[in-house]
Amino acid sequence: MGCNDAASCFCFWNKNLKQKLEKTHCLQEVQEVQRSQGSQGDGKEHGKEIGKEMVVNPWEVSGKVDYQKLVEHFGAGLISPDLLDRLHRVILQTGRVKELHPWLRRGIFFSHRDLHEICRLKEMGKPFYLYTGRGPSSEAMHLGHLLPFMFTKWLQDAFDVPLVIQMTDDEKFLWKGEYDSEDGDNLEHFRFLAMENAKDIIACGFDKSKTFIFSDCDYLGQMYPNVLRIWKSVTYNVAKSTFGFEGSSNIGKSAFPAIQMAPSFPSSFKVPLKEMENLACLIPCAIDQDPYFRITRNIAHKLVPKDHPLKGKPSLLFCKFFPPLQGTQGKMSSSDSNSAVFLTDSPQEIEKKIKRYAFSGGCETEEEQRVKGADLEVDVPFQWLTFFLEDDEKLQQIADDYSRGSGEFWGTGKVKECLIRVLQSLIKKHQEGHLGSCCVSSESSNFCKKLVLFGARAAK
Repeated sequence: MGCNDAASCFCFWNKNLKQKLEKTHCLQEVQEVQRSQGSQGDGKEHGKEIGKEMVVNPWEVSGKVDYQKLVEHFGAGLISPDLLDRLHRVILQTGRVKELHPWLRRGIFFSHRDLHEICRLKEMGKPFYLYTGRGPSSEAMHLGHLLPFMFTKWLQDAFDVPLVIQMTDDEKFLWKGEYDSEDGDNLEHFRFLAMENAKDIIACGFDKSKTFIFSDCDYLGQMYPNVLRIWKSVTYNVAKSTFGFEGSSNIGKSAFPAIQMAPSFPSSFKVPLKEMENLACLIPCAIDQDPYFRITRNIAHKLVPKDHPLKGKPSLLFCKFFPPLQGTQGKMSSSDSNSAVFLTDSPQEIEKKIKRYAFSGGCETEEEQRVKGADLEVDVPFQWLTFFLEDDEKLQQIADDYSRGSGEFWGTGKVKECLIRVLQSLIKKHQEGHLGSCCVSSESSNFCKKLVLFGARAAK
């Protein structure tokens, strides 16, 4: 889902807007803005910052993220141990996977909206579909971009459900596009990036018979009736308050949120989802995308049949941000090649980046490290291992050794060596899959030209 550029962070009660609306007696709009903001807090106008250090919105993440505070302001819920146990039981009943994903066990996917409803549907034997996406801003994706797709692949394996993946090439053009009097605009550049990013997404190994990837530039016409309904249902005051649009913003920015909301409704995919308009939707994504779907949930009942099991509201699973190499604040960015490990990096480049740039929470001298141990909360190599080292016992051993300054993984060098091996193996496997995705079949070749994956075939 779309990501970069700074406009606003999350959207809380805008006192100035409230006063303006009250003066014109638009009380209904006051309430609508309030609902869209999820909670009433002490955030700055348009939510540009939470507290003094944290900025979180669909286009910018910076500072030290307080996830507890973030969830409270968004009005989402934490995944409780009881809910995690329930999800585990539901997954075991499918017989398709043996245990919960490590990112659920370790609290990386940590927050939700209506996940219990998805569990209830599966307990009743009722279907749902998955929706996630990517805003193509660079030719090569990095590890942070890969996270939602790796997790979505696991969800598809676990539940055996259809999946739609949105490539928001239109969004990136609206926020980052340029015009030159000689060469014109660069819209085709973002369409090209969408195609290249899609190859990396295919390489994750999704079920071809149940997966539909689409470019907004190519598929918008099919979603347009729902986009219209969303535009009709959401006032500009809500959009402005939620996303911080200003007078200098191009009109496309104001219109775009409805395009990201539309895939939440199965009627946007009459062929891939076989006109099953009562399907519930589960969206795995980073928590900075929540503003889109808070609004979606408020107006969802207007776009679905009355007997829709969740009244049209999409369920969401939120993950924490993947930190950059230089420190645990903010999230990884494509704009700084030294802050990220890309899916195109060679084994040598991976080793160089980890050794040179990965911020260490260890002490400066061996003597001090042996006495004090490392600060795991700020140590980037350890934090990255919590994402990519699958072995729980080994991860616990590293945590114990490194924090105490003793044992096999007593120091930063040992931890970095472990991380380098893990990443080299992960990216090598992905690169092999990427090569396969470029020539797997004529059907995939058609996708590369048109960016509609696996043809127009209906998801089974």
